[in-house]
Amino acid sequence: MSAYRLQQLKGHLVAENKTASMASSQSPLTTHVLNTAMGIPGSNMTLNLYRQDPSTKAWSLIITRTTNDDGRCPGLITKQMFIPGVYKMHFDTAQYWESMGQASFYPYVEIVFTINDPSQKYHVPLLLSRFSYSTYRGS
Repeated sequence: MSAYRLQQLKGHLVAENKTASMASSQSPLTTHVLNTAMGIPGSNMTLNLYRQDPSTKAWSLIITRTTNDDGRCPGLITKQMFIPGVYKMHFDTAQYWESMGQASFYPYVEIVFTINDPSQKYHVPLLLSRFSYSTYRGS
């Protein structure tokens, strides 16, 4: 097995004694960016999370993060801040592809979704290539 692949697998492994402490601090909203064109995680991609004001329809920035080596973005929102409403994840795909010396048809991807029950866990992955993307609600 290559050293690169071993490094990727290392990020998925969690010691049993850390599992309980991590469960209480996990974000109820998660994402995972996968570069499907190259079969690798979409690492080092800027992500902005917004919530829409129900009365004015204006977007309020909640947090800006960068995906980690595994294409994930831990700690997006706390359980206390996660309330019903319309949210938007804005992924800076142009910067991501440019960092790899490639151009992209989509300069950014925005995923808009509604949270009705904030007691549930929501996973919103982004499957990405230079000329297409898809997403779905995972768990």
